[in-house]
Amino acid sequence: MLKGKKILLGVTGSIAAYKSAILIRLLVKAGAEVRVIMTEASKNFVTPLSLSTLSKNPIISGLADNDSWNNHVLLGRWADIMLIAPLSCNTLSKMANGNCDNLLMAVYLSAICPVAAAPAMDEDMWKHVTTKSNILKIKGSGNYILPVENGELASGFTGEGRMKEPEAIFQWLNEFFTTRLELKGKKVLVTAGPTYEPIDPVRFIGNHSTGKMGVAIAEEMNRRGANVTLILGPSSIIVTSEVETIRVNTAKEMFMTCENKFADADITVMTAAVADYTPLVVEPEKIKKSEPVFELKLTRSPDILSSLGNKKKDGQILVGFALETKNEREYALKKLKSKNADLIILNSLLDEGSGFGYDTNKITIFDKQGNELQFEKKPKKDVAIDIVNCIINLLDA
Repeated sequence: MLKGKKILLGVTGSIAAYKSAILIRLLVKAGAEVRVIMTEASKNFVTPLSLSTLSKNPIISGLADNDSWNNHVLLGRWADIMLIAPLSCNTLSKMANGNCDNLLMAVYLSAICPVAAAPAMDEDMWKHVTTKSNILKIKGSGNYILPVENGELASGFTGEGRMKEPEAIFQWLNEFFTTRLELKGKKVLVTAGPTYEPIDPVRFIGNHSTGKMGVAIAEEMNRRGANVTLILGPSSIIVTSEVETIRVNTAKEMFMTCENKFADADITVMTAAVADYTPLVVEPEKIKKSEPVFELKLTRSPDILSSLGNKKKDGQILVGFALETKNEREYALKKLKSKNADLIILNSLLDEGSGFGYDTNKITIFDKQGNELQFEKKPKKDVAIDIVNCIINLLDA
């Protein structure tokens, strides 16, 4: 599926640059057209002659090569994808902060094509708080980050930071270009994260939801071509820029936003862990510690899924989540019927590695036709793919 694809490969100063030669060979053999931009530092690890020979194109390095100007704007428009592999810690910092001091960065900052990066660095550098912040920044700009691997490093130590192997990057590119835009033209509404119900200006009622599952679903919907609106409760997660994100705090705010957006949505997926109860009275000042027993009166929060189920029109798909600790199947099926949902996705806190805070999840999907699909525990991004596939099957039914 890479035949005829135009791939712009950026090679930076890392010992992993030798892997670029293997990757180029795989891409060219698959029929891709590859052009390579090398930073000056990368030439210490792999020669321009090697990469030029393998790519069958001259190496691009400076803003001017051999008395000829390299048009960075045209390079960024030429490519179907720009891939930076390896991505050094130094270039990562430049990407995160918009530091344009070489041709690679000039092309990156003017590229209109998708951009992916495969980081490579020693474990201590990879785990440094600054590196983590920079990764979040460039991911928040809509770039694809290929996860590092755990293995032998140039320092002689073993740990995280090793660049993904060329064969795995090649496979990722194949999957990137073969993903069909099945949801192109569809409007999707996703809720994610917790809600915080204030008690006073300092305290609130909340839960441990991080929003990871909902954000993964929103991003997968976007990857399939949908126009996605994400309503996100209090969460530190950075969402890719292609997804419209509306931040809310309370159950009431989430309810009102959903009510406003639902009518236009073709698909709505309710992953948010909305508080069932909210304080009846919110104190204007901080409550002081005085009595040994403190009573707090709560009132029911709006039932968003039920409200949307009552308003659902023909052709709209409504998906709910059920997080349970006992009688899981019974409660999930009851919720499917009472909320007028098309799918209910069950995950249990009894399953190890599932629920709030984890990067993995284990789900069972129930539909109105009585089907029950069970999935193994897997990363939430892969769980999102399973969920979106089920929704697409429902659309096609």
